[in-house]
Amino acid sequence: MNIAIIPARGGSKRIPRKNIKEFAGRPMIAWSIEAAIKSDCFDRVVVSTDDEEIAQVAVELGAEAPFLRPAELSNDMVGTTPVISHAISWYQSQGLVVDNACCIYATAPFVCVDDILKGFELINGVKGYSYVFSATSFSYPIQRAVRLIKSDGVEMFNPDLYLARSQDLEEAYHDAGQFYWGKASAWLDDKPIFSKESGVVILPRYRVQDIDTYEDWKCAELIFKVIQDEQHN
Repeated sequence: MNIAIIPARGGSKRIPRKNIKEFAGRPMIAWSIEAAIKSDCFDRVVVSTDDEEIAQVAVELGAEAPFLRPAELSNDMVGTTPVISHAISWYQSQGLVVDNACCIYATAPFVCVDDILKGFELINGVKGYSYVFSATSFSYPIQRAVRLIKSDGVEMFNPDLYLARSQDLEEAYHDAGQFYWGKASAWLDDKPIFSKESGVVILPRYRVQDIDTYEDWKCAELIFKVIQDEQHN
């Protein structure tokens, strides 16, 4: 069985009620639920939350919310893996066999069906990946990054590359924060996601946006509107 698990804690601090706050006319979480359902590769689309209101919204949007996440897994210090492991274990306690679980973040309005399906193909492919996650490239060579010195001035992280041309530096990528396919056993065994056992689905940079502050939120809405307008023209 393949399940999508959407973590949606109720206690967001920087943007209160972020997971169900209206984004482009719908609760933010709606975009993740819709993409998961439309991909048609999941036997269950479940929202893991500690919040009754979020659970109700999730069910109204077509997802399942068969349990409320325990308090020890609902504070802002808990990572993603224990939350996904808890959901897998809950379903297995109901006598269901989970093969793959895909964590899709509730604040990922840019997540696309096609990308989820690419991840599904890779997690079931011949390379035997433990995880497959979305990633994108940095817009500027990370080797030329500088740090601010507390006393004064700046210094390079890699001063030996000061004279290197940007085009000669290795391209670097970062987690896009949208979805993470994983074998159920990998989640339950707490295997690291970033390892040689992981594959990636590369996304264009314009479809990647962290949404942690109100500034992030505004930027995401503007980009989302442009993408939606292009798709309908």
